[in-house]
Amino acid sequence: MFDTLILGGTIVDGTGDARYKADIGITNGKITAIGSLSESQSKCTIDASHHVVSPGFIDMHTHSDVTLIDDPCGESKVYQGVTTEVTGNCSYSPFPSGIGGPSALKESLGQTLVSKEDWKWNSLDEWAGDLEAEGISLNVAPQVGNAALRVAAGAKQDGEATKDQLEIMKKLAVESVEQGAFSLSTGLSLAPSGYATTDEIIELCKAISGYEGVFYVTHARVGPGKHISMIEEAVEIGQKGGVPVQFSHMAITDWRHYGEGPEMISVIEKAREEGLDMTYDMYPYIAAGAGLDQTIPLWAQAGTLTEYMDRLRDSRTRQRILESMAEGIGHLSPKWDTWVMSLAKTDSNKRLVGMSIKEIAEDRGVPPEEAVLQLTEEEGGVVPVTVYNRKEDDVRYFMGHPLAMIGSDGSAVSPEGLHGDAMPHPRYYGTYPRILGRYVRENPAVLSLESAINKMTGFPSERLIMKERGLIKENYIADVVIFDPETIIDCATFENPHQYPKGIPHVIVNGQSVIQNGKHTGSRPGKVLRRGGT
Repeated sequence: MFDTLILGGTIVDGTGDARYKADIGITNGKITAIGSLSESQSKCTIDASHHVVSPGFIDMHTHSDVTLIDDPCGESKVYQGVTTEVTGNCSYSPFPSGIGGPSALKESLGQTLVSKEDWKWNSLDEWAGDLEAEGISLNVAPQVGNAALRVAAGAKQDGEATKDQLEIMKKLAVESVEQGAFSLSTGLSLAPSGYATTDEIIELCKAISGYEGVFYVTHARVGPGKHISMIEEAVEIGQKGGVPVQFSHMAITDWRHYGEGPEMISVIEKAREEGLDMTYDMYPYIAAGAGLDQTIPLWAQAGTLTEYMDRLRDSRTRQRILESMAEGIGHLSPKWDTWVMSLAKTDSNKRLVGMSIKEIAEDRGVPPEEAVLQLTEEEGGVVPVTVYNRKEDDVRYFMGHPLAMIGSDGSAVSPEGLHGDAMPHPRYYGTYPRILGRYVRENPAVLSLESAINKMTGFPSERLIMKERGLIKENYIADVVIFDPETIIDCATFENPHQYPKGIPHVIVNGQSVIQNGKHTGSRPGKVLRRGGT
């Protein structure tokens, strides 16, 4: 007697090996039998004929740290087959709170990690306890962010942390890793993580390098002309810090260097030959999600939000900022017609969602740079945008390379939730079915089905050193996705992102059905996973 029987499916087990036909039996949250089980009994039977049965997708790069508080069912992700969200990316984690407490941390990071709820936790353990107490529909694998560490240590200034601040950051990083954080993340083109020197990050990595399985993940020091140097810095940090490296959302965003993917990946391949365990993740879109703050010089964003806003109000400082923005980061000005506003918190600006910065500037009768500063003031900090800055050929190259795994860079939200009136990047709803439909089925030269599933499941589980997840294997946790390879496709678009994909009738998390016959069951069996655990 099984709790659940999955009969007649084609198993793609996550290892990259060839598919095969078999039935699967699930008992007490685990896969307890694989074989011919049609004569067995079960409490629930799923007919998987003409469907693929695979491990649940592990999203290597998400920002669901607090969205699951407001949308605990995680609809945008579980409907596309994601069963584990890796959080704390780009330096942003909602812990540890450090010297200022939870409210100070939210004041600094809450513009990026948006939630209507107060932050009451001080540590990873307390944050995890809050998530699990309310219940979540998918698993979460947390990382500790460098921005949080800097805020927690009082190092919000533009410049290297002091010796005392660095010691506090090291202590808090170790504490978070001991509580189960899988890695340390940075956002080296974002404030305040971007104020850190290479040596500072190396010291933080050294502090946690003795823990089994821990690694370094980076939103690198991106910018015009930095497509090679940003990878070289990540290599240096990994080599000198003594930790493996995961490079986030690999892409080429400088149009002058489109097509130079092989030169970029050769830096990683050389580092691997020298003994560094380094891989990367990417997502299948030609547009990125970002904030308008990424067009504003980092020095202007130092300190508290109040200090940042004061600089914008000071006429002489504002002029310096405008001049720097007009010159562009790395002397390459943004193409403002490709920066599209995706969320407005103020009612008066909601009509601007979906408009480009060029259009908004024309509407207001000001230069684009001034429009950016006005929006930043009106919205109280970070203004989310979609930026069309990639080339399809590069996306396919990075996706198909053996060192790539998949990370959406999106969040678990719902159409009815806090972000329901926003226009988030369609990757929130469509990353995984997009790959399986548009690249595996429609363009099989890019990826085979087995390779794609490995990049979504087994490969990420190797990076995270998950002992019982990421594969269809006996005695592994039953995180399972059942999809139709002939119909699976993303439906979310930039114009209408809140659309669930097609072709995924069943998703099982920790042995419990979360998506059943294409509908969310309301079940919340998810867990906060810990490094070294199951």
